[in-house]
Amino acid sequence: MSERETWSTDEFGALHTGEVGVLLADGTVPRPVIFDTSSSGAAHSVSHWSVYDGTLRAPRAHAVRGVCSCGWTGPERLLEWDETDDPKLDRARVNVAIHCESDWWDMHLVEVEASAVPLPETITDLLSRLGEEIEKLGHTQPLAAVRAARKLEITAGDVALWPARNAWNDNSTVQIAAALGLNEADARHLLHRYSRYSRHNRYT
Repeated sequence: MSERETWSTDEFGALHTGEVGVLLADGTVPRPVIFDTSSSGAAHSVSHWSVYDGTLRAPRAHAVRGVCSCGWTGPERLLEWDETDDPKLDRARVNVAIHCESDWWDMHLVEVEASAVPLPETITDLLSRLGEEIEKLGHTQPLAAVRAARKLEITAGDVALWPARNAWNDNSTVQIAAALGLNEADARHLLHRYSRYSRHNRYT
């Protein structure tokens, strides 16, 4: 098992999962660090940026950057180290890593959004307002808010039926995945669910 901290969005799924990537001074990416977890010899690997501290167990990180499962990499951000382990500098390194997440959200996901099929402004405005209204309702009437969310879920399934079937007929899986910002497996799963096609026969 490899422990790492990742970021993701519900809309874009596994194709766009971000994390803080580590670079050594020679520009290479280090391997995960192995830790023994018991006397029986069991071990697990950790690739969280903070373990690369230059001790005997791991090389010292020279820089960090935001990386995404799709292959995107953000700008390199150098880490400053102090042999006295000044807590203020420890906080500074954490802040540098936090900037990597900002790069992923603010730079990369903007590009992902732009590459997906565009939505009419009327639709995005309605969805935003509806979400705000349900959230507001939840502060005073939580059960009503849950019912509203449930009705929204049902409506989404109903109105997506024929668009999803037409999308299957008119586009390849590659085109569908690109338009939705998903990998092909997630795109197929989504359209199977919306179109109500079975995985073996087109209709359930």
